[in-house]
Amino acid sequence: MEFKDRHILLGITGGIAAYKSVELLRLLKKAGADVHVAMTEAALQFVGRTTFEVLSENCVLTNLWKDTASSVTHIDIATSIDAAIIAPATANFIGKYAHGIADDALLTTLLAVTSPVMICPSMNTDMYQNIRVQRNLDILEQDGIHILDPDDGVLACKTVGAGRLPDPWFIFDRLCKLLTPKDLVGRQILVTAGPTIEAIDPVRYVSNHSSGKMGYAIAEAAEQRGARVTLISGPVSLDPPVGVECIFVESCEQMAAAVFSHLAAADIIVKVAAVADYRPIDPGTRKIKKNQASKEITIAMTENMDILNRIGELKTDRQFLVGFAAETNDLEKHALAKIKKKNLDMIAANLVGTGDSGFKTNTNKVKLFFKDGSSKDIPLMDKHKVAHILLDTIIEQTG
Repeated sequence: MEFKDRHILLGITGGIAAYKSVELLRLLKKAGADVHVAMTEAALQFVGRTTFEVLSENCVLTNLWKDTASSVTHIDIATSIDAAIIAPATANFIGKYAHGIADDALLTTLLAVTSPVMICPSMNTDMYQNIRVQRNLDILEQDGIHILDPDDGVLACKTVGAGRLPDPWFIFDRLCKLLTPKDLVGRQILVTAGPTIEAIDPVRYVSNHSSGKMGYAIAEAAEQRGARVTLISGPVSLDPPVGVECIFVESCEQMAAAVFSHLAAADIIVKVAAVADYRPIDPGTRKIKKNQASKEITIAMTENMDILNRIGELKTDRQFLVGFAAETNDLEKHALAKIKKKNLDMIAANLVGTGDSGFKTNTNKVKLFFKDGSSKDIPLMDKHKVAHILLDTIIEQTG
């Protein structure tokens, strides 16, 4: 998500997990956010204010009377932010906030906030499960406060169970979703991503350079915009997108089976996966040993199913089908031929081998082509931004 010109309040209360807030602040700043930090006196026992002031480039609010240039600085912050996030949120803070108590700078500021608020409970498992704490969380949730459930695991107090503050990247991801417009609510989106691998023998295989980054970015963006997303992925080195149903496959045959079992339910299909065009006819059951008598080896190959072509044959009028084309030359010619041949509604085409676009890179330069012959250029940018522009275009095309 683009956080440029976004103003965020990061509240930190007195829990051992407060050290994770440093990384959360770093992620927010890296995304371009202007972050104001408010800390309770107890939080200062765990982490120092200097770190947060240096990273945020703003003064840290801890005391209404000592830290502010005027008595209404906390109101200025509260009325200017786009969201507030409290990580970690202790049982003490949760109880006070649920009952409108404002006896420190953070609570006083929050009571004046009208933008979305997310709190991240973090505490001992027995404390978290205490009926009073759960009652206070229910009160906050009923009041429209967004509660991010803690993780299970070994806590600092050596107990095992719910109470761990989630990793900063996960908190950041959920904040992105909170602030992203929900213009895909009610839509079911099927995305394929990554390469397929076709076995030569139990050790070796045929594949391609696809990293899965573009498909994963589309799945992540769609989930944040409210869609129900199914991601069918070949082997990649990426974390699964949060909130997305992920199905992991290896071969073209496995990907085809997964796609066609989920195709009927999909409103939008985005076929990003780079599926192997061919597979060995007779993969060995044992490792093929090096032949000392010959330096050459011949592997007989046969054509795989064209999954995208088959989807185009099966899709209904209510379904919108998007293909991807990675080309090395004659981009427009090949893209327009594919959109007609495979009955696509739109195709996203890009040239690979340029160094900053295509396989394995974090950026992409894409040209969108439509059934009527028109096109739209997406200049070089981060693949997550490309994903949102792609989804914007799909929404424009589907109404």
